[in-house]
Amino acid sequence: MRKLLALSLVLVIALTTAAPAFASSSAVHIVRPGENLFRIGLRYGVSVNALVAANGLSNANHVWVGQRLTIPSGGNSSSPTPSSRVHVVSRGENLYRIATKYGVSYHTLASANGIVNPNHIYVGQRLTIPGGGSSPAPQPSNPAPTGGRWIDVDLSAQRLTAYVGNTPVHSTYVSTGLPRTPTPTGSYRIYVKYASTAMSGPGYYLPNVPYTMYFYRGYGIHGTYWHSNFGTPMSHGCINLPTSEARWLYYWASVGTLVRIHY
Repeated sequence: MRKLLALSLVLVIALTTAAPAFASSSAVHIVRPGENLFRIGLRYGVSVNALVAANGLSNANHVWVGQRLTIPSGGNSSSPTPSSRVHVVSRGENLYRIATKYGVSYHTLASANGIVNPNHIYVGQRLTIPGGGSSPAPQPSNPAPTGGRWIDVDLSAQRLTAYVGNTPVHSTYVSTGLPRTPTPTGSYRIYVKYASTAMSGPGYYLPNVPYTMYFYRGYGIHGTYWHSNFGTPMSHGCINLPTSEARWLYYWASVGTLVRIHY
């Protein structure tokens, strides 16, 4: 009997101290304003494709605030350190691509380093990378439309994508607003279209801006003949497209087409 009691005690101790074999190594992340799958993947050290597969997502470009995402095993389930880091600018880099590398918005990165013009950084410059940086601008939280034509503008990726329902039909790099003249975020609708129009503001006058579609006050989507640096913020708040891409979009979209802009 004593031997049986001793054996039972050993089994109880072993069961209470050993880790359960069925413990999951996955984590759950709740989407916050300013986040997308790319940033979340950077945070946990997993790929966008892995996040899509683990959560059964049909569109990698659309997550919403409050959505619960499973982080697949193999990712780092702990949050990144909030302490700042330093990045030394290398040849060929720009502020937008550095911000993307660290999972922060270029607005946050510019502000953290007192940079007025994000197009003017230099090789060897030391940039402070803020911990957990995200854009303070309000973000749309409503899910994607389920039908009809609409336009998605991802400010973090500097990319515009035309959709029919949940199906992307056309995509291009764009140039949106600089930190001091940001592009507004939110959901809007095209309210007027001009095949050619003049634009002006403090310090600039641009005649014959092609294929312009205004969606909010003086903010529009339009062709651009004065620069070709698409993929990098350049504008006074409008969404700059290569002229050939603006022409395609101009004839594809109509007045009333939804435009959703987000980080």
